[in-house]
This record gives sequence, C-alpha cells and structure tokens, in this order.
Amino acid sequence: MESETQRTKPVAAFMAFGTNGDVYPLAAIAAAFACDQKQYHVVLITHSAHENLKSHLAGKCVSFCPISSPPVLSVPQNQDTTDLLEVTTLQQRKTEITNEHRKECYSAAERVFGNGPSMEGDFIVINFFALEGWSLAELFRVRCIVAAPYVVPYSAPSSFEHRFIKEFPLLYKYLQEAPINKVCWKDVNHWMWPLFTENWGLWRSEKLNLSPCPFTDPVTGLPTWHERASSPKLLYGFSKEIVECPDYWPSNVHCCGFWFLPIEWQFSCKECGEISASSPRNLKTNAKMCLAHVELQAFLEAPVSIPPIFIGLSSVARQVLLPCAFVYLFMGFLENPRAFLLVLKRVLETTSYRFILFTAGYEPLNAAIQVFAMETSSFSNQRQFSEDGITLFGGLLFCFSGMIPYNLLFPRCAAAIHHGGRTSGSTAAALSAGIPQIICPFILDQFYWAERMFWIGVASEPLKRKHLVPDNVNDMSIKEAAELQSGAIRCALSPKVKARAVQIAERISIEDGVSEAVKILKEEMWLF
Repeated sequence: MESETQRTKPVAAFMAFGTNGDVYPLAAIAAAFACDQKQYHVVLITHSAHENLKSHLAGKCVSFCPISSPPVLSVPQNQDTTDLLEVTTLQQRKTEITNEHRKECYSAAERVFGNGPSMEGDFIVINFFALEGWSLAELFRVRCIVAAPYVVPYSAPSSFEHRFIKEFPLLYKYLQEAPINKVCWKDVNHWMWPLFTENWGLWRSEKLNLSPCPFTDPVTGLPTWHERASSPKLLYGFSKEIVECPDYWPSNVHCCGFWFLPIEWQFSCKECGEISASSPRNLKTNAKMCLAHVELQAFLEAPVSIPPIFIGLSSVARQVLLPCAFVYLFMGFLENPRAFLLVLKRVLETTSYRFILFTAGYEPLNAAIQVFAMETSSFSNQRQFSEDGITLFGGLLFCFSGMIPYNLLFPRCAAAIHHGGRTSGSTAAALSAGIPQIICPFILDQFYWAERMFWIGVASEPLKRKHLVPDNVNDMSIKEAAELQSGAIRCALSPKVKARAVQIAERISIEDGVSEAVKILKEEMWLF
C-alpha cells in the first residue's frame, strides 16, 4: 500500500463489511475496476476474516486492508439471550467491538488517503454495513458512492420523520427543497437515516471533529445552504427485470444487473478451480472436477429422468450480525440438524427426487450427517464426512461441505431450495440458470426475495421455517414438514414455473452487472 508521503496515484477505496454475500460482490467490482483503470491504487477495506480474498485481489492489483472486527458476533448455543444480564453483557461487547472497529476504519482511511490534500479522482465505495465510510469520505474530502447487492436491508422507524422534523426543522426544509440531483429527503428516507442518529453523531463530533449531523455547519449547526451536496450515487447489484425502481426511490439509484463473482473465487478445491479455468468458456457448465470429487460429478451426471434438486442454507448458525449500529439475532435456525435431515429422508421416501445438499461447512449439520452415515453403513464402509462428500438414504442425498460455483452447478439441477440469499448468491444464480426455486426465508431481506421470486413466477409460495427445519423430531412434525416441502417442489417443477424461469433467464442473460457498475463509476469520476 502506498504511504501517505509517496502517494502518486488517485485512490479507489472499497469499504465493505458483513458476511460473504455483503463483501464479495464489492470485491469483484474492485477487481474489475483495477483491471480497467490501472492508473488507480485500488484497495479493499474489510474484515480480516475475509482474508481468503487477498490472493484473488492481489492478482488483480487490489490491496487488501484488514479490519479485525468479526463479520458476525457468535453467541454460545446454550446462552439465554432473553436474560437481562446476558443481553447487557452482549450489548457491552458489541459496543466495545464497534468502537474498536471505527477506530481501525479511521486508521485505514488515514493510511489510504494520507494526511495531505486529496487527489483529483479519489473516491470511496461503501456498502450499507460500512456507513463509517460516508463520514470518513467527508473528513478526507473524497467522493462517496454506495453499492449494495440487495435492497437496503433496514428501514427507518415509523416515527423517524416526525422526530427529524421536531429536532431538525431547518435541515428537513433544506432536504425537502433540494434542487434536482442534490441530496434530498428521498436519500435520507431510503438509506441515509442511520447517519442522523445519536450513535453516529457522537462518533462524528467526538472522534472526527465533524458536525454531528451531515449537511450542517459544525459551528452553527445550521444547514449548509451555501454548499449543497450532490445526491449520492447508489448502485444496486440486481436486475431491473427482477426489481423495478419505484418513484419514491432517490433519482440517483442505478440497477446494474447481478454482481456475479469470478468463477475462480468460488471453488473451495484449488484443483477443481484450475480445471475450470483451463476449460473453454463454452464448456464451463460441463467442466469436469478433480479426482477427489468424482462422486459429486457422478451424482450430477447420473442417467435419471429428473436431475438432482439443490439444497443450500448458508446463513443458519446462531449468530449476531453487526450492521451499522444494530444487532440482529439469528435464532439458531438449524438448532436441530437431525430434524432437518429426517424431513429430507421422508421426502425422498415418498417421491422420485434426489437431493444435493451444500452444508457450507456448518459443523452441527456436518456432525449430524456423519451420525446418519454411521447408522446406515456397515463398519467397513464407514468413512469421515469431508469436503469430498458423502451419500445418504440409499444414494438419494449427496452431502457436500465444500463449494463450487453455483453457475456451474445449477444448470445441472432441476430446482434450488435455499433461504433467499443475497442476490449475488443463490437467488441470482438460480435466476441466471433458469431453474425453479423453493425459498424458505429466515431473516432480513430474505423475506422480500422469497416473495419477489414467487410474485414473478419463478418460485413456489415461500416455505415457513418449520416446514424446512421443524422444531420437534416427532413423527407428526416430520411428516407435516415433508408433505409441505414435497408440495412446494411439485409446484416449482410445474411446466408453468419452469417456463417462466427459462424466460427470465433469457432476459437477464445479456446483462453484465459488474461491468455496468465499473462503467457507472467511470462516468461518476469522469474517467473516459
């Protein structure tokens, strides 16, 4: 990374926090921008937990700047989060992590942009979980652009506008009367509202010496009538064919198309990745795998009437997310992996389907799979469940703890059962592959995407959590969940839904979301 005394290149800083689905799409844009604009010093600022991106980014001349805060704050399985003392302790821990996180973000921005004046062309791109970047851009006097692979996942409280008018009447007038293309109330209401809360105000005033509220004078507290900021550019990583931009969104919102990752980033097996990279582009969907994964290859290519159905739930652990200033609880969605597997077993016993299950390395689920394997295999055939995969239930369920690109896997599947993951992942890949979807949402925007896929006709009606992961292991619960899951699959595999999925895939096939995002960044920074 260039030191502040030697900086000769403009900087494009990409600051993204959260889980893989939040961070990886912005990393892909950073890599594409660096390849296109070699005069820039490009850097990704993110959690150190995403360090596996470092080697991929280095090959594209993108520096990796780690921040020590965790993407998620884990809660012990036996912890009672309703206990007041436990909640207080958790909140204290979150506050400590947040304070250290912001301190490290400031230090990173200082290293990247330096103490001297900003250079023409400097800018920072942030996702919704990196709102620190907005204030840091103001501090270092560089352009700030927002990029997110999904619709803003948090909404302003219903009382926010009323409280804003009461506390900041002149600022509200300033925003409501904003000229075209200047920051306005639509920007605040759509995504900027957390920046006007006390949590961010104290950090801005006490640590950054900025005014507590954006767009106000730090001395008088009055709106900066003499210097109106432009409406910030907001890039969304999904297709306009899937989500229409309503009139109440800010005018500077752009839907780029889905931000798919480079294929070589998506293999957990290096050898499989190398084989795919060496395959001709037109043969990649039928690319072979390495010798360690011949069983997976054989399962996908078995000569049966119906291809396997994919199942993947990558956000299922008991976790606490740390987006902006909020805490979200993942309430142990796969607290009973055995019940989940029993439902799949019952579905397989009563239908002609086959399943391929990606466990995402979730240890409780992997352990339950291993137990089933030991219960149903002779001693001589027992082996450890590893990334190579293992079959259960008479060879009808293939369990895989590794990762291969969805855009290579899904064209070989009849349908995809998933949680409505962020649009650079399972949802977008299934749309691109033209296969039906069965979605069981758990949190946040997953409910939106589940309803949206049903609404546009490429998915069955969303499943409830208890129909995929029942709370009890009793036969009644297992039977009910299996019947409803089987019904959802039948609906998804109907000719009408299959035809609609193919139709949507054809419409979005001409889009290149990452290239479109790079194009918009170049236009915004006058790079022609």
